Amino acid sequence: MTALQRVTPRRAKSQLRVTELLAAARSVFSEQGFQRATMAQIAERAGVSEATVFTYFAGKRELCIQVITDWYDEISAELEQALPRLQGFHARLAFIIRHHLVTLLADGSGMCALVLGEGRVNAPELSEVIGECMRRYTAPLMDCLAQAQADGTIRQDMPLRLLRDLVYGSMEHVLWDSMSSQKSPAIDAIAEQLTALIWSALMPRDAALEALHRFRDDVQAALNRVDTPARSRTHPTRRNGPRHAAD
Repeated sequence: MTALQRVTPRRAKSQLRVTELLAAARSVFSEQGFQRATMAQIAERAGVSEATVFTYFAGKRELCIQVITDWYDEISAELEQALPRLQGFHARLAFIIRHHLVTLLADGSGMCALVLGEGRVNAPELSEVIGECMRRYTAPLMDCLAQAQADGTIRQDMPLRLLRDLVYGSMEHVLWDSMSSQKSPAIDAIAEQLTALIWSALMPRDAALEALHRFRDDVQAALNRVDTPARSRTHPTRRNGPRHAAD
């Protein structure tokens, strides 16, 4: 047996062990948060000794950073792969909003609490890492906003960072609400409502005014269509002409 043959299985086994430890750590951090989670709990979840965990990770902070980084890598890659296949800014905006709500509320509510709550308030040492991850995660939206501004699809009188905060900030309130009430919202309905609301705020002023005028004209046309039969019933047309007293 060559040295390479001896090393390869050992490396594969080590990589598998790291993968198992990270999966166990994500589960524990999602359930307990950063402060309450312990290396002993993670070791028990992974089915190994606590010493084994320290063989691969220097401490709880380093392990949590890896968990957060891996999670953001996954959800960022999903956006980066999906958005180029969608046509038009509105479709991409709708996808980003729904993807964010599903990812953090349906698929990763524990991770949502970790990065929004524990990571920012109770574990400030993780804030810098989360900030770096967030920059990559929001980059696809920033690219979409920049392109939409350049071609005049959305308003050009506001900085991109403010528009980004409008999108993600509105969703963050929904996330905090869900975490504090411990209730799962109707994600599809909220995603549609937020998309409509944010889209109306992003539209160029002239386009928004034009859309309002079109809406007014459509309503008036609909009222006219309803009113015409009503008038006809009130004043029926005499088909045989006037009747005379001699008749």
